[in-house]
Amino acid sequence: MNIYLDNASTTFPKPKSVVDSMYNYMVNVGGNANRSNNFNALESNREIFLAREKIAKFFNFEKIENVIFTNNITTSLNILIKGLLKPNDHVLTSSLEHNSVVRPLISSKEKLGIDLEFVQASKEGFVNPKDFEKRIKPNTKLIILTHASNVIGTIQPIKEIGEICKEHNIFFIIDSAQSAGTVPIDFKELNLSALAFTGHKSLFGPQGIGGFIISDELNEVCTPFIEGGTGSLSHDIYQPNFLPDKFESGTLNIPGIIGLSAGIDFINNEGLEKISKKNKALYKKLSKGLLDIGDYIVYGDLTFENSTTSLSFNLKGVDPSELAFYLEDNGISNRSGLHCAPNCHKTIGSFPSGTVRLSISYFNTEDDIDKALEVLKSAKKNLIF
Repeated sequence: MNIYLDNASTTFPKPKSVVDSMYNYMVNVGGNANRSNNFNALESNREIFLAREKIAKFFNFEKIENVIFTNNITTSLNILIKGLLKPNDHVLTSSLEHNSVVRPLISSKEKLGIDLEFVQASKEGFVNPKDFEKRIKPNTKLIILTHASNVIGTIQPIKEIGEICKEHNIFFIIDSAQSAGTVPIDFKELNLSALAFTGHKSLFGPQGIGGFIISDELNEVCTPFIEGGTGSLSHDIYQPNFLPDKFESGTLNIPGIIGLSAGIDFINNEGLEKISKKNKALYKKLSKGLLDIGDYIVYGDLTFENSTTSLSFNLKGVDPSELAFYLEDNGISNRSGLHCAPNCHKTIGSFPSGTVRLSISYFNTEDDIDKALEVLKSAKKNLIF
């Protein structure tokens, strides 16, 4: 049986409680929320309400109607970016971003004429808040950043940048795909305008569910990207302007929402601190063990203190795709290439070939790490000529 170390892509396995909650809904409830007053629909309404409540509390936000569900974090980021930006707005982002941020920003630059700047991160994968502050212009509308890199796991100084945004009255959005469920995130403390999240990574939900939390201030100027049926104001041909309906057109992924809700229950029951402590211990074991083997190039924060559990590396003289196939053939699930973040690979010096990435979840064990290190040792022996 393979050892699954591709958790930055999607966590696997999911907690049994997540699967059970989705099965129960589809077998025993199955109604369509906001579309009827029968038992099945009303029970669906209740489950969605509870899910919003849990998510708001998890990220320390008080207004549950400001929790918006989408099909994934890419959709969330597109809604926020394209709903906010206007011609000639100035936007700052970093050289570490995933294409879910980069591509809609590039599109906005070409179609709207926004002024877009990429702030260069260090080769170790960290941004400097002062580099953002000195680039602020009178027309700076938005700073948007990944909280943690999906390539090398480095956790950014979000709080400091949030304080800069607050001081200069700039909207601040973070992509929490790699951090939510791994490190604490406090919407208020970080001075966020919006937090985009996905369910299927460290929140332990299924694929196909995501969302965002939006502040009232950002909501006032952000227009809906998708419009249609909401089950509310059906007599009106215009999109509702109240939350969450403003941003939630069409049938929601209710099984996904219920699975995500159960995933957050799992985290709360286990304790985020306990999960983070175990993940970090396994990550350090893997990282330091890999360096001890020799001939591996490890990217990112080599103190292994300010990172999630994503470890990117290359074996000297070996193409990452060849190393990835070797690992897979020997029972270690991984991901190689550019990880939808070419600018990040340019920043750390691994473009255009990319890296091999291993990423740990709470369900991994020390035995998994020992086995992975054994295979990495044999890869060095068998692939370097």
